Amino acid sequence: MNSRAKNVLITGASKRIGAACARLLHSEGCNVFLHYRSSAAEAQQLCDELNQQRPGSAKIMQADLLNMAELEAVAGEACLAWGGINVLVNNASSFYPTAISDVTEQQWDELLGGNLKAPFFLAKALAKTLADNKGCIVNIIDIHAERGLSGYPVYSISKAGLAAMTKFLAKELGPAVRVNGVAPGAILWPDNDLSEQAKLEILQRVALKRSGEPLDIAKAVLFLIKDAGYITGQILTVDGGRTLFC
Repeated sequence: MNSRAKNVLITGASKRIGAACARLLHSEGCNVFLHYRSSAAEAQQLCDELNQQRPGSAKIMQADLLNMAELEAVAGEACLAWGGINVLVNNASSFYPTAISDVTEQQWDELLGGNLKAPFFLAKALAKTLADNKGCIVNIIDIHAERGLSGYPVYSISKAGLAAMTKFLAKELGPAVRVNGVAPGAILWPDNDLSEQAKLEILQRVALKRSGEPLDIAKAVLFLIKDAGYITGQILTVDGGRTLFC
């Protein structure tokens, strides 16, 4: 498979891993539809940057994917942008701690909604265009889907669900649509403060003894889109060897 001329919808595309995926896929000739929720300035800047390189090759749209009408609007507008979608990259994600004793229903709904429900209903909304174009879905998961992150039970549950959904959709949408996932390890530190000592302790449990870069994830996504024509239902772990340790 060749990535050129593919039309790609990336959720949460304004910064971090989403922006890295957008830049790399765009450099490979893809048109990119950039979804964002609240980072309007970053999304517009990225869109302008890409359109300066190739006019008309990038579009943006704001939406809260917890709102089903807005989710469906994103899917519809993405399909209209260039006449169909070849690739869906489910990258948008909510991440924050939730002590079990204090978890609220709102937090549960937000984390499960953004990290699991939204990717499922986007896949549903785009299933026909993806099938028509022999396309694929790449879900950005997390190594903590397999081994939960202490203090983040609801987040970890939501990503475990996304991992299971990846395998299920691969069966349900095949053979026309391939569905795979990428599970990042220590790529970017959380926006909330994390001490240097805490970072060092994490990296001591990484075989390569360093954190990765968003581009590492973007390259894995590109591989699954471009060079993985006989791969579906798989989750590619990109963690520098973090999961080799307990």
